[in-house]
This record gives sequence, structure tokens and C-alpha cells, in this order.
Amino acid sequence: MHADLLTEPVPGLDEALAAVDGFDALLTDGLLRPRPAQAGDLIAFADAVAGTPLAARVGEAAEKTAAGAAGEEHFVALAAARTALLGSVHDALAERVHAATGRTTTDDVPRPVPAGEPVNVLAAARSWLCDLARTGWRGLDHEIVSGAAPVVSALLSDPSLRRPAVLLDGLATELAACCPGAALERVPERRWADLWSRALLLTLPGAADVPTTDTVTGRLLPLGVDLHEHATAVQAQVHAVLEPADGGTARLVRASVSAPKPDTVVGAGLWQLLRPHMSLLAAVGEGRAMDLNGMPITAEGDLIWDDALARAGEPADPFVTARVVLPTAVGTAPAPLDRHPARIAIPVFLEGYVVSREGDGLTFTVAGRPLAVDTDRIPAAGPLTPENAAASGACIGLLRWDAGEFHVQPLAVETTVRKKSLAIHAGSWAGGTTDKAGAKGEKAATDAVAVLRERAGRLLRA
Repeated sequence: MHADLLTEPVPGLDEALAAVDGFDALLTDGLLRPRPAQAGDLIAFADAVAGTPLAARVGEAAEKTAAGAAGEEHFVALAAARTALLGSVHDALAERVHAATGRTTTDDVPRPVPAGEPVNVLAAARSWLCDLARTGWRGLDHEIVSGAAPVVSALLSDPSLRRPAVLLDGLATELAACCPGAALERVPERRWADLWSRALLLTLPGAADVPTTDTVTGRLLPLGVDLHEHATAVQAQVHAVLEPADGGTARLVRASVSAPKPDTVVGAGLWQLLRPHMSLLAAVGEGRAMDLNGMPITAEGDLIWDDALARAGEPADPFVTARVVLPTAVGTAPAPLDRHPARIAIPVFLEGYVVSREGDGLTFTVAGRPLAVDTDRIPAAGPLTPENAAASGACIGLLRWDAGEFHVQPLAVETTVRKKSLAIHAGSWAGGTTDKAGAKGEKAATDAVAVLRERAGRLLRA
């Protein structure tokens, strides 16, 4: 990998992010009656998209907002401009990653399947989001936030609107937990502005349509598992390479499974909630490939997993896959609304690097260039630890971008124990384990779930 390309400045990136940061600061104070200085910031934000098809609309929106006369269409235009700016950052960073890894992506842009949508409930959602923008994060109170409840209920009743419904519900819950806004010591400006702008655009007709799907047949070679954990939910996302049965080019794909969870189930116990829903997790734990036959896949490369369309294949070493197949695998372009730097998670293989530690920080120096290691993303639900990563000589990871630089999130590492090479995977316990730490975590989760079920039974009987 040409690691030097990951450390060189990207032209225009700082300017685009500065424009986004300026707008995010405006949302903190609210857009109802901008002060003169804030009005100037709005015009500067509009200038950031000058020369693009958005220029005229965003320019008008900035002027109307600066005058305190903005309507719904103006807030939508500002959200679109912010999304476009972050999309341009995503594209520039992704292009840099492709140059560094020598891999490419397909040029096809995923197009959704049109579906009928209830206009009234989407308009109600936009109205609430516009009220949020006028109020600002500092002006939050429970009365304003509670206005989302009937909208979310109406959205959830329609399966085709599940995406905006869940997003609005999550945003409203997060805002409610932080009320009143005036008492906040620190406002998560980028995060809330991300959620606000994405939610607003998803309420536009057609934006939340179901992505197009195809089917694939071939051999699936897992690379590793990225585990996402929340207090009430957990998701395992398997990154893999698909070798089509027709001999076509290998492609990067993902397969995900999610489940609700009680906050008492943590660590290795999480796999108990996930593995019944996807046989792929057992294959990952056993180090096997999967043979797929007509498995649905979205235009973005996400497999819509169906156990009936997959069977366990031959043993497949992820490190062999990473060395032999991954370098020529082709990625897939994201959907327009998914073009965001936080969405960058590109599988890479590193070896021959020099490891250095400074405090809690860990760095892999690849071809003379430092690459930070994101050890905070290593899950507790597997045997992989920051110490393993520090003692490694090869790594399968996800290349991510955060806080102005690229990081690598380890999914698996090769290290030497007693003069023998040993592979350690974050998802090794996905299909079950005899490891003492993993077995202990599984037992604790089993006990916790049993207690919760017993208490739930009492409540139902009462």
C-alpha cells in the first residue's frame, strides 16, 4: 500500500470542512433571528457551493435565513448544501484511498426503487425539523422535542418509511436526554447537524425509497467482523470478498445482522443475541467460506442475508484472502446520501509495518509513514486486544478517516507466540468459543437473559 498518499494534504478539504463547521455553529444558536455576524457566516457557507447546481437555491436560502424569513424549502436547500460538501469530502478521501490501495470501485451509482409515500407525514416530519433549526440546540426544551413523538409513531406504521422513522426517533431521544439545551457544557455540533440534515433530506419524496437489489451466486470469503454496540442494540457487520460463480471480478461486500439487547448483556454475550439470525457468524468463527446461491444484494454491496440461500463451505483463512484476493477486489459506490467521511470503512491488509506506542496511542508505520490505530473500536466481545495489535506483524483492518487523518481499525492480526505465528480475530467468538474469557462472558449473558425473562414472565402474569 502507498501509505504516503494517506498522509498528504487533500486540496480543498480543509475549506469544505470549515464551511460545514461554520454552518453547524449556526445551528447551535438557531436560525430564527441570526445576528449580523451569523448572517455573514451564512453567506460564506453559500459561497462554498458557488459554481455548483445548488448555487442559486442555496444563495437564496442563505439570504432569506439571514433576514429571519426562511421557510421549509430554504432549510432543505441548506441541508442539501451541507450534505453535498461532506459528500465532496467523502469522494476526495475515497479517491485517495483507492490510489493508496490500488483498488477501484464501480462507477454505477445505486438508484432506489420508487415507492409510494404518504406526503402528509413526511411534511409533518420536515416541519418539526425546521422548528429545531429555528430554535437551535441551545434553545432545546422538552416541549419542542416532544413534538417528534406523533410524527415518529405515524412514520413507524409504514414499513417503507422505517429509515426516517428510526432516525427521527433516535435524534429526538438523544435531544430529550440533553434538555435543556442552555445547560449543555458542550454541544455535539457535527453529530447533531449530521442527523438533522440527513433526516430532513430523507423526508423528501423518493429519498427513502428502497435501494435496488440483484442476486449473486458464488463463494463468500470473510475478512473480519465489525461489531457496533449500543445500550439497547447491537449489530455485527461482516466484511468479505465475493468470488462470483461465473468467474467475474471479485467484489467487496458486507453482510449485517442486528438485534435489540438489554444493557446488561455485554462483551462475549452479545454473540448469543446475533448468531441465531445469521449462519455466516458461525462460519466466521470457524474460519470457513460460505457458498451463496441467489443471495439478494443491494447496489451498494450489502447482502440481504437469507440462511436458506447459503451453506458452509471449505476452510478459508482470512489472511490468505487478504493477501491473494483482496488486492484486486472491486468496491461499490455508495448512494448519494451515504457519501459522508464517517461512512468510509474500506478493508485493507497491512504487513511489514513498525509498531510504536506513546501513552495509550498506537501507530503502525507503513513504508515510513505513520498510520494511527483506532484501538477504541476493538470490541470486548472477542480475543483481539490493543496489546495483540501492538505485538503484530500483519493486520486486516478497516481504513477510516476521523479528526483530520486516516486511521486503521484492526479486525484481525497476526502475531508470534512462542515462536509460532498466531492469527487473532475480533470475531473469533462469533460462532461460540471454548476460550475461558469468552465462555465466562457467554455464561454471564445467559444468566442475565434468564433473569430478565423470569422478571418479564412475572409482569405478564401479574
